[in-house]
Amino acid sequence: MKLPRSSYYYHSKSQELSLEDQALGSRIEEITEEFPKYGYRKVTRELHRKEIPVNHKKVHRIMREKGLLVTKTKQFVKTTDSNHPYPVYSNLIKALQVTNLNQVWVADITYIRIAVGFVYLAVILDLCSRKTIGYAISRTIDTSLSLSALRMAIQSRNPPAGVIHHSDRGIQYAAHDYIDELKNHRFQISMSRRGNPYDNAFAESFMKTIKTEEVYLWEYRTLDDVLRRLPYFIEHVYNQKRLHASLDYVPPVEYEAMLINQNQKAPCPIALN
Repeated sequence: MKLPRSSYYYHSKSQELSLEDQALGSRIEEITEEFPKYGYRKVTRELHRKEIPVNHKKVHRIMREKGLLVTKTKQFVKTTDSNHPYPVYSNLIKALQVTNLNQVWVADITYIRIAVGFVYLAVILDLCSRKTIGYAISRTIDTSLSLSALRMAIQSRNPPAGVIHHSDRGIQYAAHDYIDELKNHRFQISMSRRGNPYDNAFAESFMKTIKTEEVYLWEYRTLDDVLRRLPYFIEHVYNQKRLHASLDYVPPVEYEAMLINQNQKAPCPIALN
């Protein structure tokens, strides 16, 4: 039986599209293997960066067919002890337009569960670029932990006077030693309102990324496990490779380089409500 010519062309075209989808599916799997929590929009941008032109709807379809779509959740866990005798400071970043590097630094602390007990991570982020500029890891949660992260950031950035340092009202950030360090380097001190984690949502979001894209994917059993893996994720994956939707889908290091090379303010300023 002789098939119509139109059927032959339709069959050939279907085979071609199927092979194209298979190749694209393989590239998508490579990306999601490295970044398991990427949604379809970030996967699409990563493909574009690899010079693979593709529509986000097609990426969504293939990820759905392969079971690679990520379910987003939004959750804040209370980890702050605000019951202390130290002075607290007003929120200086509410309704602020963030357009420059070293305009606002945000600080936060989280815990990482290991086989016996917890390990604690303190970080400092530049709010404009989302880059982690200081961090510290310890078995104890105290002022020395937060100070270590702050001093790393100061050494890295050599900040000018007037940088806003924003944190929650936890004792690690309100203690005299920490406040003295901030004042010695002429920071403006800003703190969240009591019991309102959304005032420090960018730092909270970073901690969620650390948990879902690194900690929960590995079986951290000891402090050495954390010290071996977490700095690599922060410095090489999060800062240098992971795409950020708020930065027009580029990594923090690349975004900072763009601002510095062009000697300009952030093209997509952050409005803090």
